[in-house]
Amino acid sequence: MNALALYGRYVATSLRAQAQYPAATLMLTAGHCAATAIEILGVFALFDRFGPVGGWSFGEVALFYALVNIAFSIADLLGRGFDVFGTDFVRTGAFDRVLLRPRAAALQLAGYEVRLSRLGRLLQAFAVLILASHLVPIDWDIATAVIAAWAVAGGVALFVGLLILQATLAFWTVESLEIVNVLTYGGVQAAQYPLNIYAAWFRHLLTFGVPLACVAYYPVLAILKRPDPLGAPDWFLPLAPLAGFVFLAVSFLAWRIGMARYASTGS
Repeated sequence: MNALALYGRYVATSLRAQAQYPAATLMLTAGHCAATAIEILGVFALFDRFGPVGGWSFGEVALFYALVNIAFSIADLLGRGFDVFGTDFVRTGAFDRVLLRPRAAALQLAGYEVRLSRLGRLLQAFAVLILASHLVPIDWDIATAVIAAWAVAGGVALFVGLLILQATLAFWTVESLEIVNVLTYGGVQAAQYPLNIYAAWFRHLLTFGVPLACVAYYPVLAILKRPDPLGAPDWFLPLAPLAGFVFLAVSFLAWRIGMARYASTGS
């Protein structure tokens, strides 16, 4: 059995377990959708009160919001094992069993739990994408759709990379540090708005430190066919999401370093 087939069995097992409690799963999904919907209502209230921000309309910012949240919801759906790695695996010693199995530890953690409740954020983000398409004149041709899908793929890679880095810290701290949430959940909030409204140091952090701008700001400019107010060349805009995959590769390198120094808790 190859790795992809094994991962499919992990996912199927997780879905069957949640299907045993359909009412609870549906309520959690609906609650997650409603909770995240409050965020876009807050963005709307901001623009309704103050008008365009930094030369951007609500419809354009809604496009930022939609693509970033689609990417994050997919990453959150697939990366549960890394999210709870310190608490559920390192502290309890369960990671020892993972290492004894003849499959990659990262693959086993990726298939640990696929939470259907996270579909609530995904559905809400798709609804905002439809709304943004009605508010902003977007020409959804094949090239534009490919750029949007490419941006989402790069965003998923970036957010999964952040979850892997969070798990890697647990090799030294046992518990995953909450400061990583500043980069995950805080990064989602920051990437929902255009880069040019931020201070220069923060723009550099979002571009060269954690390249959230590369998976949200630059591809959205390409979709809207707008030149970058900060001066990035037009040819760079659709290529920027590649940074998400580079970040994921660096995260896996850090993961391998962390695994090399792992010592069991003896639980």
